[in-house]
Amino acid sequence: MTLVRQLLDQAARTPDGIALVSGDGSPLTYGELRRRVLAVRHGLLSEGLRTGDGVLFSVRPSPESLVLALGVVAAGGVVVFADPGAGPEMFTARLRLARPRWSAAESILYAGSRLGLVRAYARRRGLLLPNLAELQIPGGPPMRHIHAGRRLPGVPRGSLSLADLVRGDAPEPPDDTDPDAPAAVIFTSGTTAEPRAVVHSQASLAAALGLFRDRMPLGPGDVVHTDQLMLGLPTLISGARWSMPPLFCRPADFVRLMRERAATHAFCVPVHLAEILDTAPELPPTLRYVLLGAAPAPAGILKRAVKATSAEVLSVYAMTEILPVAIASAEEKLAHTASGAEGDLLGAPLPGVGTCLADDGELLLSGPNLCRGYLGAEPFDELPTGDLARLDEGRLVLMGRKKDMLIRGKFNLYPGLYEPSIAALPGVEEAAIVGVPDSETGDEEVVLAVTGPAGLPARLRRDLPGVIDHDALPDRIVVLDELPRSGRTRKLDRDLLREQVARRAGTPR
Repeated sequence: MTLVRQLLDQAARTPDGIALVSGDGSPLTYGELRRRVLAVRHGLLSEGLRTGDGVLFSVRPSPESLVLALGVVAAGGVVVFADPGAGPEMFTARLRLARPRWSAAESILYAGSRLGLVRAYARRRGLLLPNLAELQIPGGPPMRHIHAGRRLPGVPRGSLSLADLVRGDAPEPPDDTDPDAPAAVIFTSGTTAEPRAVVHSQASLAAALGLFRDRMPLGPGDVVHTDQLMLGLPTLISGARWSMPPLFCRPADFVRLMRERAATHAFCVPVHLAEILDTAPELPPTLRYVLLGAAPAPAGILKRAVKATSAEVLSVYAMTEILPVAIASAEEKLAHTASGAEGDLLGAPLPGVGTCLADDGELLLSGPNLCRGYLGAEPFDELPTGDLARLDEGRLVLMGRKKDMLIRGKFNLYPGLYEPSIAALPGVEEAAIVGVPDSETGDEEVVLAVTGPAGLPARLRRDLPGVIDHDALPDRIVVLDELPRSGRTRKLDRDLLREQVARRAGTPR
């Protein structure tokens, strides 16, 4: 059974139940959600969308974007997530690889990418937008357009209105789509010369959603507060309620909405949870699960979270190619670090997820939730993760990233092996190790960047020899107000951190 079919069937069973509460508090019933998805599906098919057509998707998280994405997949299309804010060159490279026949974007984005005054304003804000209205694949048919929101100057002539599609007829589909056909393309990394995009099918996504539901039980009466599609979808398939925060939601408002909507489950990236706890030391008592993901969860944040709630605090290890892989509780992770064991505990692999270690310790993954492969490349059955790991009584322990390895003489230093233990020391809020290359020796100066009080370096010089290997001791320790982050998930930006500590070369060692 496909992902969309699971959702449609659930909605048919509970048509009067509230499926979703939007950022502004507007409710959407399961019955109306179902009707809208089927209406978009029917409208797109009537307008010529064909099985396998890519739809470039530039609509921010909202009930409208959910309906549009599900309608595209229900019609046999492929949702292509290619961030237009990545810059014109990268966007063009991604477009060339994906070759979508359709573009779906918010009206304001069409206007902002086409009108000179708006483009100039966006450029001053550091956002270089491609001209979405004039997209064209070389040698391909003219691009079709769908706009969300009222028509604005700059929206292409002939663009389909999402509002009109939603109001159209909504016949029942005569049959289901192929569960193994591509359903979503997600660009993750790569260069303008070689962009990389992950291809998921409905089957692989459905398997992923099932793993979330098995580890974090969901059902009618539960309320999941998140803006993440991969947690919102299992919520809807389970008959629970998706509480969607507004865009750019402030931490205080995030907590207020959790309390007002009686949230039972919540998802945060670790740095966002830290900001939330700064404003609300105690989380709402209705919470049963707090899920952390998209980046490693430092011990300091885990300790604060455990103190702030009676809910089970969970940390998920996942990759865009295969999600989720393992989920560990905060108590398990903290106990692992406190024991003096090396690395970051990820937890036992979830049911059906296959794991093995290459000769160099790289973690290889497989399972029904694994993507089909990378766009334009041969499919694969096993994913080399680039993560170094070990097994500890059946549990995965992350030892670091292969690409983050630092060279110090004959010693290979993996930052992820030591950062959790350093971050667990008193006074340390966050810790990251980077290398600054020495052009003369070829070695790297090992720099430990921490956030915390000003007197922290002296204390760390005293404590670190008892915590990490002698060969891993840093050449220099710097205290920063915050560690640099990037992207929507606000992951640590090691390249930018390396630049920052290199500029502070005069810092006392």
